[in-house]
Amino acid sequence: MTAAWTVREAAVRTWRGVRWYLRECSGEARWDDHLRHCAEHGHEPMSRREFERRRADERERNPVSRCC
Repeated sequence: MTAAWTVREAAVRTWRGVRWYLRECSGEARWDDHLRHCAEHGHEPMSRREFERRRADERERNPVSRCC
């Protein structure tokens, strides 16, 4: 392996880690989990809009501690 290839691999690994982190923090990964769950159990998935509306309603019903 050359040094350039190692640097490239490190950059790709770093990008994947950052992407994973951002998707987890933003909640984007939960949508994918919902779709996967529906496919595994044979359910019709709700629309993305309905999914986000329910998530927002749940956050309002069960708030976690926040500054404001």
